[in-house]
Amino acid sequence: MSLEGKVALVTGGSRGIGRAIALAFAERGAKVAFCHPGDEAAAQTLAEIKARSDGVDVVADVADEAQVEAFFDLAAQALGTPDILVNNAGILRESPLAQTVVAEFDRVIAVNLRGTFLAARAFVRRNESGRIINIASDLGILGREEMAAYTASKGAVIALTRTLARELAPGILVNAIAPGSTETDMTSPASMSPAQIAKDLDTPLHRFGRPEEIAAMACVLAGPDSSFVTGQCFGVNGGSVMH
Repeated sequence: MSLEGKVALVTGGSRGIGRAIALAFAERGAKVAFCHPGDEAAAQTLAEIKARSDGVDVVADVADEAQVEAFFDLAAQALGTPDILVNNAGILRESPLAQTVVAEFDRVIAVNLRGTFLAARAFVRRNESGRIINIASDLGILGREEMAAYTASKGAVIALTRTLARELAPGILVNAIAPGSTETDMTSPASMSPAQIAKDLDTPLHRFGRPEEIAAMACVLAGPDSSFVTGQCFGVNGGSVMH
């Protein structure tokens, strides 16, 4: 699964799943650029990338078209034309439907779905070949009460993945990963109620995933051994969803 000589871009790469993917790519020889919304953790992540390979970080809001384009331009100037894009940036809001504020719904859709669209479009405008990996969620398949914006956005990411896979073949392969509950800042058990934890542990493997386990699948999809794989959604989820 060597990625030697490749340039990879990871949105939301300063912490959590994005960080794990960025480090895994760098470990396998890829040069890695990641964007983040001004996260203090970015400096440490970049230092760890540079201990393995070349890297650069860029402050960017993935929901903003100009900032996404600037991220791609700055990454290309520093590292070269990207071969791999991971659309990882995402946010989560929980509230009953009746109490959901329109602005909060719109912001989740903007980051999770619009951001994926903008980055994928920026990649395609610069590439005729390569890999796009979209980070979805098992909840985009299952649904979850009081999470209308998040589940809608992630379900749409899965649909977008399949559409882009058809449109961009055979040059660009497009796949998604749909993690189950994973130990990150956004979905930490420490921030959940006992009832929420019990719900997320109600899977055959009965535990939360680790960011490194999601990164392992991303390495497979980015590598040479997945050259006949496109339009798929891989559930790294402990069995919460089975196809």
